[in-house]
Amino acid sequence: MPRALVTGPTAGIGHSFAVQLAGRGHDLVLVARDQQRLEEVAGDLRERFGVAVEVLVADLADRDQLVRVEQRLADRSSPVDLLVNNAGFGLKGRFLDNDVAAETAMLDVLVTAVVRLMHAALGPMVERGHGQVLNVSSVASFLPRGSYSAAKAYVNKLGEWAAAEYAPHGVTVTTLCPGFVRTEFHERMDVGQDSAPDFLWLDADDLVRTALADLEKGKVYSIPSARYKAIAGAARVVPRGVLQRFQSLGRK
Repeated sequence: MPRALVTGPTAGIGHSFAVQLAGRGHDLVLVARDQQRLEEVAGDLRERFGVAVEVLVADLADRDQLVRVEQRLADRSSPVDLLVNNAGFGLKGRFLDNDVAAETAMLDVLVTAVVRLMHAALGPMVERGHGQVLNVSSVASFLPRGSYSAAKAYVNKLGEWAAAEYAPHGVTVTTLCPGFVRTEFHERMDVGQDSAPDFLWLDADDLVRTALADLEKGKVYSIPSARYKAIAGAARVVPRGVLQRFQSLGRK
């Protein structure tokens, strides 16, 4: 059976990835900080889909715990065919309103963990001549929206380069750029769903279904819905001064 490692699978987009991959017959390695929620999700997936599910408790902002996930990805005896770098969080305040330790922790999860886990996964994949990596970025990566956008822009460029670099070795790298999604993500930031117009909110299951289809097609980017494709395209030509007027969107 193919095996997928998913970070942040206990809620939202990550949970939808875990469910849909299990439904396709993937065995799973689930990585998150909360052991109780991990065990609950793992038990549900085993019962519903009859797949093997490993649980790996790790805080990706902690370098020692991150190493354990790297070691699991590097294990040639029990290979991972698909890495889903989904774990992440955002900060409600603007850069100077946030504690620098919180900013650094966000960078550790959004960038450092993605780099290290990709590095650990790609080696065995290249050796085998096949594998897939799906990095969850954000449409915010195309916009000037503070350190979160900057971190996601890094993920975009890393994925774009890796897609070209490793395609000849049979490895597909796709970067998913969602917009506002109805999940716990904004709740944890204490941001209400009235912070953005209704038409901008996406369904997590639909988003993941599209992302997996784009991954199978070998697409470099997966940008869900015509409206977010339009936003991403417009961001390349609209003056930065105009884009910055929308910084408060999704923060209240």
